Parts: sequence; structure tokens; C-alpha cells
Amino acid sequence: MLRGRERETGILAEALQRARAGAGAALVVRGDAGVGKTSLLEWALERANGFRALRTTGAEFEMELPFAGLHALCAPLLDGRERLPPPQREALEAAFGLRSGGSPDPLRAGMAVLTLLSDAADDGPVICVVDDAQWLDRASAQALAFAARRIGSDPVAMLFGVREPMVRSELVALPTLPVEGLSDSDARALFLSVLHARLDEQVIEQIIAEARGNPLALRELALGAGPGQLAGGFAVSLSERPADNLFHGRLRDLPPDTRLLLLLAAAEPLGDPSLLWRGAEELGLAPVAAAPAEEAGLLEVGSRVRFHHPLVRSAVYRPASSEDRRQVHAALAAVTDEGADPDRRAWHRAQAAVGADEDVAAELLRSAERARARGGMAAAAAFLARAVELTPDHDRRLDRALIAAEARLYAGEPDAARELLQGADPDSLDPFRAAQVERLRGQIAFNVQRGMDAPPLLRRAAQHLNGFDVRMARDAHLDALSAAIAVASSNEEMTAAAAVALAAPPSPDPPQLADLLLDGLALDLSGERRQGTALLREALDRSPAELPGSLPQVITIVCLELWDLEAYVSILSRQIDIARASGALATLPQTLGPLAAALLLKGRVRAAEAMLDEAEELAAATGMPTVYPRVHLAALRGSAPEARKLFDAVVADATARGETMLISYTRYAEAMLHNGLGDYTAALAAGQEPTAWAPLAWGLAARELVEAAVHAGERGVAEEAFGVLRERTQAAGTDWGLGVEASSAALLAEGADAEALHRTAIEHLEHGDVGTELARARLLYGEWLRREGRRLDARKQLRAAYERFSAMGAEGFAERALRELRATGERARRRSPETVDELTPQELHIARLVGAGATSKEVAAVLFLSPRTIDAHLRNIFRKLDITSRRQLRGLALHESVNAGRV
Repeated sequence: MLRGRERETGILAEALQRARAGAGAALVVRGDAGVGKTSLLEWALERANGFRALRTTGAEFEMELPFAGLHALCAPLLDGRERLPPPQREALEAAFGLRSGGSPDPLRAGMAVLTLLSDAADDGPVICVVDDAQWLDRASAQALAFAARRIGSDPVAMLFGVREPMVRSELVALPTLPVEGLSDSDARALFLSVLHARLDEQVIEQIIAEARGNPLALRELALGAGPGQLAGGFAVSLSERPADNLFHGRLRDLPPDTRLLLLLAAAEPLGDPSLLWRGAEELGLAPVAAAPAEEAGLLEVGSRVRFHHPLVRSAVYRPASSEDRRQVHAALAAVTDEGADPDRRAWHRAQAAVGADEDVAAELLRSAERARARGGMAAAAAFLARAVELTPDHDRRLDRALIAAEARLYAGEPDAARELLQGADPDSLDPFRAAQVERLRGQIAFNVQRGMDAPPLLRRAAQHLNGFDVRMARDAHLDALSAAIAVASSNEEMTAAAAVALAAPPSPDPPQLADLLLDGLALDLSGERRQGTALLREALDRSPAELPGSLPQVITIVCLELWDLEAYVSILSRQIDIARASGALATLPQTLGPLAAALLLKGRVRAAEAMLDEAEELAAATGMPTVYPRVHLAALRGSAPEARKLFDAVVADATARGETMLISYTRYAEAMLHNGLGDYTAALAAGQEPTAWAPLAWGLAARELVEAAVHAGERGVAEEAFGVLRERTQAAGTDWGLGVEASSAALLAEGADAEALHRTAIEHLEHGDVGTELARARLLYGEWLRREGRRLDARKQLRAAYERFSAMGAEGFAERALRELRATGERARRRSPETVDELTPQELHIARLVGAGATSKEVAAVLFLSPRTIDAHLRNIFRKLDITSRRQLRGLALHESVNAGRV
């Protein structure tokens, strides 16, 4: 029995029951050291009757070794890897060093783990327990969190113990069970139940007060201290966190050889007894040295080496002298097989090094290259950072620091990247290295804040690089211009940024993609729109594989500036396919968001919604931001209270950082929302903000402002906004651009001219496959026809607009079209959704894939779910569509296609 833990054990019991029932459960048990997390996890393991148990404990010393924790947990399941889909099997084998080559993404490895767990659960429920999860390496934490978020239909329970305040960001989205200290009454009962000496009441009260309800502190004080120590008062001075200084007394009483053997075990978190004994032999320690530690209840050496409590490892390792630490790491390096585990050997050598050591630093660099292939950028960055510390030559150390900082940044660790650059004083560096440092600092600032600090840093760095490396300088200028576009708040700022970019050294011949983007954007912003547009068009005509996946924002801006929706969809879809095929899933959130925006323009709302759902899930799993929030979707959906709440939150966040482009994008969405609702005064107010100056890609905002201003009686505002719009659409010359231009011009025209423009708009937009804009053009034409008294003609256009808006779920515009229809005298009713429309975006995606012949396992691989979860969704799909088999899905018109690149 766990005293005072009825609430906690009840929640754990419920999680086990859900797993038994096939519903899946994941839970993060979090609290201070010694508060009882490990006891609760043990309680769950003891009561998991009939479960297959998998368990591991995170180790602080392995945090930089990729997939170390995942391997320790899943090693018993590896025999089942042959049943995995090939991409998952290859990712898992590469992550665990079972094959060479490939670059396994933690999320693909997590998908492989999810499939392994699902397959293992065919023989009965499974429980996975990870204690001290705050010490997991990042790749393992991402993979396990990814799997834990998707076990909803599998008989699997995943439990994580996490020590406060070191909560893993990867786990924050999972359900949490906070564990607090015991009440005074329960603390007293626990203390007295294990106390073997008689104490004064005053002393007991003092102990209870200072232990702060920490069960481990109470037990260890009662068991480890004799009556002579406690009788006169509280002899142990507890720290702010009471469990931090436990076990020290028992450790001090051990023989020196035993303490050294414990330190060896603490530094070797694999728990491999043969490795422990080989290391002990290297140190001249006999096996009998383990006996006192086992008798003291600190260590158990059997088929695995296990500490009595995770805190024992910390209590052994942290207070050890640096000399003793180096000694045990040197012994472990000596007995670790260089061929089988070169990276762990290199890491132990690095921990054993005294001062600078170029030989060890070079070995770490080789490990970094292997880590790039096996575990990604985060692992490589860790090896590089340690190599920097051990590099004796000053210039070489700085060069490696720059490489390591860049790796940390791309691994999503900007704070660690900034720390690597702290010692690099630009005044003490040669100009070339100083410019590189300044560029990295600008990139870090933009990635962290996307605010006003970044453009000046990037611009200065680019100018300083001009005289040293043309390629690097031009790439830096593109960085600076991209950042300026995101935060500039006036035409003057944009013109100044463009002037600096145009002053960059000329591009080499032939120009690369980045050169076309840089020159095209700079010319466009300088007023040379046709010349700039020609270069940007040439950039978009390049092979999609050549486009920079790290610059989805730039590609989005260019495609919108050129009014080229087909290139927009094609390029970003290609980037998504490449990311899925290569396993680079951490970049997906930044690409799925912009592609969702393009699909919204095409009228494929459900597909866009599914992409945004996936982008947000992946962002939560990887810690990477999505490029766009779902403000555009909220505007089309037409629910004003919910949309305004989202708009306010996005604008407040963007304002705090100075990201004016996101503010403008949100105001554009707000103007669209109010135009749909027919609240033209509100649409006018929102639409004037993004068009108060003329940044790139805001012809769409001008389109909203024209419509709002015309309906609000502000013709002068409408004509000015139309001028901004027309300048862009004429330079682009696409059906989309010309269609929107004609529809907006029709609002400002009269009589036969207005009708001709309405018809021209519809013709262009039909040809350009821009579904949302086509529906809006029909709505505007129908409204004009009704005002002209041509009710029958108006009904045709308004009915088509209404049906399209209703099918999309664009409720605001649909209601506006319905009002106009009724004004023509037609007794129109709100459209009832078809049965297909009752499917959720995810169900629709699954139905389409299964209808195309995919198996549950293949669909699971695409959607990052388990096969059981797919089967559960299929049961709902069959019920909603009133069908009974997969074959029947092939005959249904499952519209709203979704990008379904295979993983």
C-alpha cells in the first residue's frame, strides 16, 4: 500500500484499465525528487497483471547520445522489426546502429515504435515505463512522445516519470499526473512506520516540517539515522528539495573500492554487467567490491545492473571528484568496443580528457558525422560542442564553435547555439569570422523571436561578408531580406532593405536559386516590379527539388506575389513529399501550414484543415513552430466569436515580437471574415491595416479592402486599394490574378462594363482552379444582378455560390449568399450536409486512402497512427456512410483530396 496516494493510484489504475480495454493510455507522472514517482510507477507495474512490461530509466550521462533511451526500452521488441513497413524498419535499424546510411528522424522512429507496440499487443496488453524521463536523450524523448500521443486504440499503457522542474518539452502535451508531498498526517504515519528508535514529539514535528511531505526523505531519515543522531534534534540539514542530499550518509560508510565501483556503474547507464566487470578489472577492482553496496540496498547486479532508486545514481556521480570521474570514464572508454560502439567510446574519452586534446576532439568530430547519419542534427551538435571544448588551437576552436552553433540552431536548440557564441567577441576576431558570428546571432534572433532584432544583425553580417565569400554573402543577404519582410512596418523600411540587397556582390554565373530569389525580391520591393517578377518567375520554374526547404515563407511570398497558385501547391507538395520520403518530419510543420493556406484559396477546406491538424501535432511533437496559424481557416468558417479570439491572440503574440507580416496576415483574415458576414465597416477597418503600406504578397489584402470599401461607401479607399491590387496582378498575368482583378474592378464599374468584368472574372477563375475566389466572384455577380432587377439570372449565380460555400463549410459567405437568394424570391433552405461531409477531416483522409486500396498498416504509416487506430476510424466511417466493407469506399465520391505522401 502507498500511504496517502489514493488519488494517484486511482488514476494509474484507470490508465491500466483503459489499456486492458484497448483504448490506450499515456501519462506523465511528475513531481520533485523523492516525492514518490518511482513508487507509483512500481505500483503500476505490480498491478499490470497479464501485461508485457517494458521499462528503462533515463541517464543524465546519455542525454547527448541519440536513441540511447529508446534502444534500452525497445530492445526486447526488435525481433519483430521484420514485420514493419520498410521505411520504418530502416529508420529503426539505422537509429540503433543495425544498418549504415540513412538519416532516421525521431518521429519516423517513433512511428516504428508505435507499430512494434501495436504488434506486440496482439498477444496481450503492454505497459511501457520510463523513469527519470527528464534525462532521456532528445531523439528518444521525441520518438516516445510521438508514439504516446497515438496509442489511443491500442492495448498499451505508456508511463513516464519526470522530475520537477526538469520537464521534457517533448512530453508536455501528454496527460499529466502531478505528485505532491504527503499531508502531515500521512507523513507522520509513514515516518513512524519505519522508525526503529523512540523520539521526542518535538523532534518528530521538526522532521515532519522539514521533510515537506517527501516520502523518500522520511524513509531514508528513519532508516539511515540512528537514535543518537536524531534524538537531540534534526541532524540532517535538508536542502530546498529534501531528497537531493539523501543516500550521502550510506555512501560515506562504504569502502573506497565499493564507492569507486558504484561510480563506474553510475557512469555506465547501459546496465551491462559484463561491461561493468571489464571496467572494474581495468580499475583493479575485485567483484567482491560490489557486495557492500548490495547489502546497503543501493545496487543490484544480476542480468542487469540496477540502482535501488534513480536518485542513487545522481548521489553517486554528482559529488564525485573530477579525478575519480575521469578515471572511471577512461576505464569505460578502454573496455568499450571501438568497432561496435565508437560513439559511446568517444564520449567516454571526452569525459576522461584532461584539458585540451586534439586527438579526442577529432574523434568527436567523426562521431558527429556518424550522428548526422544516425540521429540527426541534435546528436551531431552535442559531439561538436564537446569537441569545441577540447580543441587546443584558438582559430580551429572558433571555426568548430561556428559549426557547432549552426548545428545547435538547426537542431532546434537556439539557446545552446547562443551559448557557444558567447565567448566570440567580434572585436577580437578577424573580420571574416566576426561576420560569421554576427550572421549566426541574427539567425538565432530570428528563429527565436521572429522580431525586430534580427534584420539589422543579418544585414550587417551580409555586408561584412561581401568582401570575403560571395556565395555566403548572398545567402546572408537573402536571410536579411526575408527577416526584413517579416518585420518591416513601412514602405521606407522595405525600400531600405531592398537597397542593401541590391548592393550585394553580383551573383555567379549561372545564378543559383537563392540568387534569383534575392535579386527578384529586391527589385520588386524597389519598384522594378516587372523586372523583379521575371526573376521570381524564373526561380519558380526551377526544379521543385532545388527549392530551399528551409525557406517556406519566402516561397509563399513569391508565389503570392506572382499570383501563381499552381506553382505554390506544386512546390510545397513536392517539399512535403521529400520530407516524408527522407524522414525529415521536423520540417513538415513549416511547410504544411503554407500549403494549407493554398488549399483554402482553392476551396479545399477539409484538406487544408487536415493539414493544419497534422502540422499542429507535429509541431507539438518536435517543438518546431508552424509557419501560419489557422487564422485563414477561421475566417472562412465564419464563426465570429471564435475567430476574433484567435485573431486577438495571434496579433498580441506577433506584436510583442514585432512580426508585422503575421499581424498583417491576421488582419487580412479578419477582413475576409467580416466581408463574409456582411459587416463591411469592420472589414474596412481590418483591411486598411495590411494595406497601409504595400509589402509583398498583400494584393490579397487589397482585394478584401476593395470589396469592403465599395460596400461601405468609401469609393476613394476602394480605388486606392484597387491600384495596389492591379499593379501586382498585371505584372503576374495569371488567371488567378486577372480573375481577382476583374472581380474587384467590376465593383467599381457600372452597367455593361460591370457585367463584362464579372463574366471575365468568372472565366479566369474557372480556368485557374481557384474555387474559393470563383465562389466569391459568383456571389458578387449575383448581388449585382439582383440590384439590377435581373432576379432569374441572379438566382443562377447565387445558387452556385451558395452550394459551393456550403460544401466548403464557409458558413459566413454561405449565409450571405442565402440572404441574397431569398431576396430574389427563391425559397432556399440551408443545405444539409451529405453523408460524406459528416466525416471528420481525418476520417475523410482515411476513407480516401482505403478506397484507393491501401491497407490499414499503409494508412497508419501515412497518418502516423497505429493500425488499430485506423481500424477504429474505419468502423466510424462505415457507420456514418452506412456501408459495411472497404470495397464499398471505392465507389464513393470522396472529394477534398489530401496530400498523401507515403512515410
